[in-house]
Amino acid sequence: MFNVVLLNPQIPPNTGNIGRICVNTNSRLHLIKPLGFDIDEKSVKRAGLDYWKKLDLVVWDSLDEFLKENSNFDRFFFATTKSKRPYFEVEYKDEDFLIFGSETKGLPMELMRKNWENAITIPMCKNGRSLNLAVSVGIVLYEAIRQNLYLCKE
Repeated sequence: MFNVVLLNPQIPPNTGNIGRICVNTNSRLHLIKPLGFDIDEKSVKRAGLDYWKKLDLVVWDSLDEFLKENSNFDRFFFATTKSKRPYFEVEYKDEDFLIFGSETKGLPMELMRKNWENAITIPMCKNGRSLNLAVSVGIVLYEAIRQNLYLCKE
């Protein structure tokens, strides 16, 4: 099982779609507050369809609380446009944490500095500056799954 971590997500349909991806990949979704929406909001559930009730979800009150309980920075991978290391050059392992920032701010540098070697990026052409959050999660998560030769271990 992989861990998808969203730090301060702002757009309910993105989080709903990411929840759906997590259910379909047997991944755990971690949401770190503050959130830009109510977790029970209809649009999150609508985007996640009937998957939301099947989601392995952990909601953290703060980044500090999350870091206190999950401190293995060697297995944290920070998705950012600030890195030059492509996501596909990483060797992912079961239980890794794939960490994504908010749609508007990304991840804070002070967090990524805890293990900058694990800052990863999705290469893009010069005309773009970022991808949709749900698309980004899907790209990185499915690469981690591909490397580990499984989708669902039941």
